[in-house]
Amino acid sequence: MNNIVTVRRCKGYDLEEVYIHISDIYNTCNGPDLKNKKVLVKPNILLDDVPEKCISTHPVVVEAMIRFLQSNGATVFVGDSPSIHFRGFKPNRSGIAKVLEMTGVPWIDFSRKPMDMELKNGNIRIASITRDVDLIFSLPKFKNHELVYFTGAIKNTLGLVPGFSKAKQHALHQNRESFSRFLIDLNEAITPHFFLMDGIMGMEGSGPGQGTPFAAGVLIGSVNPVALDIVASTIAGYNPRDLPTNRIALSRGIWLHSYDELNYDGPDLRSVTKPDFKRIHVTPNTNISLKFLKNRFQFLRKLERRPVFNHDACTGCRECIKICPQNAINMDPVRQNYVLLSDRKCIRCFCCSEVCNHNAVAIKRKLIGV
Repeated sequence: MNNIVTVRRCKGYDLEEVYIHISDIYNTCNGPDLKNKKVLVKPNILLDDVPEKCISTHPVVVEAMIRFLQSNGATVFVGDSPSIHFRGFKPNRSGIAKVLEMTGVPWIDFSRKPMDMELKNGNIRIASITRDVDLIFSLPKFKNHELVYFTGAIKNTLGLVPGFSKAKQHALHQNRESFSRFLIDLNEAITPHFFLMDGIMGMEGSGPGQGTPFAAGVLIGSVNPVALDIVASTIAGYNPRDLPTNRIALSRGIWLHSYDELNYDGPDLRSVTKPDFKRIHVTPNTNISLKFLKNRFQFLRKLERRPVFNHDACTGCRECIKICPQNAINMDPVRQNYVLLSDRKCIRCFCCSEVCNHNAVAIKRKLIGV
């Protein structure tokens, strides 16, 4: 595996322009040979919503990647598993289903007959299509993430895990560091062969589902997931050392041993960095005494950022209840569309914020009430 990360400026979703950039990025990164290969393309589809919300990989990026692969002799499949995933799901509102119809590419339902995969610590269910293809291409979206700060190549691999199995991992890994170690374990077990991040339009603020569209104006590619995440998080204005997935991956020396090994190809990184990008507040993870006090004295948990529900915006869809791995959320038995959170049970995984499609869950500090 090489350490090349390629960045190209791209201001809009013009199919021909995106295709040209993908071809350039792929060749610069020395992507694997595609002739006669079966390739699974895995976009980022957190929720099936319109492209303008920047929740998912844009359909033009998906189409350009499919056409690039097909023109190079590959047979293409496309699939993903959103947070709330039921049998028969197809990404219609995102526009990706229409792209598949135009290009003759089948949609793969990851929830059908998933297989077991062994990790460093335990096993996990994963889409069985991964066993049947030669290559996996991951198309992450340039977005914030409340738990791990920034969604990137490493995080997008989690979509290979079907539906509610992802939420179970939050119950097993109940803090940022533990969950990040799990993500690295998963990527060690199954590393996609190429990554292309859709950063033409990204999402700032309360990502990955309730933030605000942001024009980042870049496409970023690499065969190396941690190298891509270092560059992408830098463009977003983060210190890449603050992202736990970056730090843990480097400490293991899996894809990179140090930042100095990264081989960057693109415009001056300072010229594409976005200092006005609204980032997730980075919380230091080193104060062991504070952690002990929070565990001992539950009222100190109020100091943490946590889910706060906007009852006026809530529609009563109950998606937050379905996804919560700790059963910490319930509907009020009397008040209509009024969500109750058990702060004692809440593990701050922020899955409820991810799946809310009505901007009814904010992540902030709230010292009084639920």
